[in-house]
Amino acid sequence: MMNKRVLLKLSGEALAGDKKTGFDEATCIQVANQVKRLVDDGVQVGIVIGGGNFWRGRTSETIDRTKADQIGMLATVMNCIYVSEIFRYVGMETEVLTPFVCGAFTQLFSKDTANACFAEGKVVFFAGGTGHPYFSTDTATVLRAVEIEADVILLAKAVDGVYDSDPKVNPNAKRYDSLTIQEVIDQQLAVVDLTASIMCMENKMPMYVFALQEENSIVRAISGNFNGTKVTV
Repeated sequence: MMNKRVLLKLSGEALAGDKKTGFDEATCIQVANQVKRLVDDGVQVGIVIGGGNFWRGRTSETIDRTKADQIGMLATVMNCIYVSEIFRYVGMETEVLTPFVCGAFTQLFSKDTANACFAEGKVVFFAGGTGHPYFSTDTATVLRAVEIEADVILLAKAVDGVYDSDPKVNPNAKRYDSLTIQEVIDQQLAVVDLTASIMCMENKMPMYVFALQEENSIVRAISGNFNGTKVTV
């Protein structure tokens, strides 16, 4: 295994499966079984989950943006608690860390706490985004990956890679096998948002982008031998 510590970003929508909202338990169990294979091979796994299966705050025009983003942060906490329990169900040890106090639900994030959890063989869920409004879970993903010194970010999405235009709109959209983070920024490709892209560039953090729904996609991605796009630094 070339990657000893990875940050896996799961999209909330992908976890909802065909239902689009909430959770599709079969999908979550399938993800858990894949991650268990990595953990059993000695890979340390951190996880960030988006909140789109519950809330897309930026689409709300009636609520203050800060409050809308706070609801989104809490959506990611719910997602992480749920998926963490599915991971425990298939036999892994887990910890959910947040950048703000959630009573007894989670532990407060620090790099030291995360490293201690990894040393104990736990999968660490980074919930609650950055803890601040105006930052997406994309940015939280890159921030945590940089902080924990991950080797690579695995972006498990509903789409099977990075395209030159939206494949849902343009049937002739071309998928990239590989491109640099600078090209992502220059062409404004929607891999992650601009803030997250610049953080990746500045901190030399590579990303592998692939479709969660493809069989064994997470296991294949960690080896670098996968059906998707490598975003290099």
